[in-house]
This record gives sequence, C-alpha cells and structure tokens, in this order.
Amino acid sequence: MLEYNLQFFAKDGPGGEKTEPATDKKLNDARSEGQVAKSREIGNAFGLLSLFLVMKVYLGSMGNRFLGQFHMVYTQIPEIVKMYDGELPVRDMNIIFKSTIVQMLLVVGPIFIIGVLVAFICDLVQVKWKPTTKPLRPKFSKLNPISGFKKFFSKNSLVELLKSILKLVLIGNVVYSYLKDKVELIYSLYDISLNQGIAMIGDLVTDLGVRVSAVYLIIGFADYLYQKHKFKEDMKMTKQEVKDEYKNAEGDPAIKSKQKQRMREASMRRMMQKLPEADVVITNPTHYAVAIKYDADTYDAPMVLAKGEDYLAQKIKDIARENHIEIVENKPLARMLYANVEVGEFIPPELYQAVAEVLAFVYHLQGKA
Repeated sequence: MLEYNLQFFAKDGPGGEKTEPATDKKLNDARSEGQVAKSREIGNAFGLLSLFLVMKVYLGSMGNRFLGQFHMVYTQIPEIVKMYDGELPVRDMNIIFKSTIVQMLLVVGPIFIIGVLVAFICDLVQVKWKPTTKPLRPKFSKLNPISGFKKFFSKNSLVELLKSILKLVLIGNVVYSYLKDKVELIYSLYDISLNQGIAMIGDLVTDLGVRVSAVYLIIGFADYLYQKHKFKEDMKMTKQEVKDEYKNAEGDPAIKSKQKQRMREASMRRMMQKLPEADVVITNPTHYAVAIKYDADTYDAPMVLAKGEDYLAQKIKDIARENHIEIVENKPLARMLYANVEVGEFIPPELYQAVAEVLAFVYHLQGKA
C-alpha cells in the first residue's frame, strides 16, 4: 500500500496557503534584511520636481554665472598666447580649465545636493531610520542564472514592464501636449539673441520638467500603494509558520505544560508539608477546604496555609485528621476564602470577623484562651 504526504499537495509548500498576517518578528527580521515597503518612484519624482523648481528660480542667476565664466576663460586665453609669443602652454591651460570646472561645479552643485537631500527625505519618510548593511553583502544565490531567468518572467517583472510603459505613455503625452503649442516659439530662436535664446530654452525646459514631475509624482504615489500591498502579501505566513515561530519564541507548548505541571506539584508538596502547622481547616464540606494558621505573636492576621477543591480538599482533610487539626464546616466562608485568598497570603480585613469566630470556637474546644 502506497503512503502519500498530503502536504506536498498544499499550496505554497508545507504548511498550506499563506493566509496569516505577518508577525512583528517576521517584519522586524525582514527590515533588518533590507526588505521594506518602499517606492523608488516617489523619491525620483520628488527629486525631479525639486530639481526643476530650483532651476526655475535659480536658472537666470546660473546662466549669468556660466556666461561670466566663459567670458573670463576666453578673455584669458588670448592674453596667455600673447604672453608666450603665440604658444599655448599646457600647464597654464590646465590651471584655467580646472578652475573653470570647479566654478561650474559650485554653480550646479546646490541643485544636485537638494535633489539628493529630497530623495533621502522621501526614503526616510517611507521606511523610517534603521540603516542596515545586509543588502550590500554578496550573495552567491544572486549569481544563479536559473533564478535570474525565473525573475525575468515573474509577476513582478510583468508589473514593472507595465509600469514603465505607463510612464512612457503618460510622460510622452505631457511632453507632446506642451511642445506642440510651442513650435512657433522654438522656430523663433533663429531671430533672437543668445541671451534671450538661453532664457527662453530655460523656461521651456523648467516648465516642461515641472509638468513631467507632477505626472511622475502621481505614478509614484500609485506605485507606493502597490508596493505596500505587495509587501503585505509577500510577508504573509502559513498557519504552520506562525505556530513554529511561536514555539521558537515562547518554547514548545508541551514542554511548557510539563514545566508548569512540575511547578504545581512542587508547590503542592510545599503546601502539604506546612499543613500540619494549621490551627483549623474550614470546609464546604465536600468541595472546598482551606487551612488557616494564626500566630498572634508573629502575624497581624490569620494566614492561608493550604487550600484545595474536590480531591485535593479531601486530601487536606485527611492530613488534618492525621494531625488532629480541627475541621469546621462553614460553606460561605470556605467559598470566599478559596476564591479570594491565595496560599501564603493573609486573609483580608473584611473576613476578620468570620475567621475570628471560627478560631474562637476552635480555641474553646481545645481549652485555649
């Protein structure tokens, strides 16, 4: 007769279908591995938008500084050539060009710094601050061509392809809609001065860039919602995974149950060892039994030495008889003591009167004061 493991027929492997929300532990482990719900599109969109907005404000000043730098360079070159009798010394030219590059970087540097800062803030808002270097560690599994081929034809690759097509269509439509009304303006570049042409091109580029960035931003927010949904679905667990995680975190329930059982047995043994010191056992008479001890020289109130229900109550009464301890039947008092006072605790003040009457009765039987 053939035996089959039905787990092989379960969806998503052993443990069944992934239907359970991810636990906090799994989410924390995933975060430490660099797996978070994050959209790169939002960072790119805000970075582009900030870039074009800064350029729109800063472009005039930037153009003037560029023109001034070029004017200075081309003014210095003839002077150097004249100084060296028609020769162009390489060393001096290197100094001039290096200085020019530094000045240009100082002009455009703030724009790129703002773009990087905006992208960093976008990532920080999405995933909070918890840096990790684990995603940077090399993994040989990433070099597996079979795994790479599977990813190429995966659902995620299809979504990325559709997203790229959507971006091209929307952004292309925005660019076409904007430029088709500016054709005559672009043709007029041949009839205006250089400074006017640079200013006009700058306005065209920045205005178009802001429009494209706004569309890109809408795509980014839609992608962020999708990435959150995808991450939530990817992090789901099977019921078996949840059980295994609970076992690893809290310990095996069977082992914990045995430990609790041993602790109860040890506590019961200690309770029974102290039982002979009791002054009286108050009973229900069949269901409950509570052993009370009172030492006026040591304690301010009577103490519960032992208590039990059903079989344990009968055991307490048997030990009481063996040690000649008085057994007093008081149903209401036995129930209240059993329900409200733990072993080793003093009785509460509201039960002083009832317990005192029982102890007085016992002391009277024993001939004590």
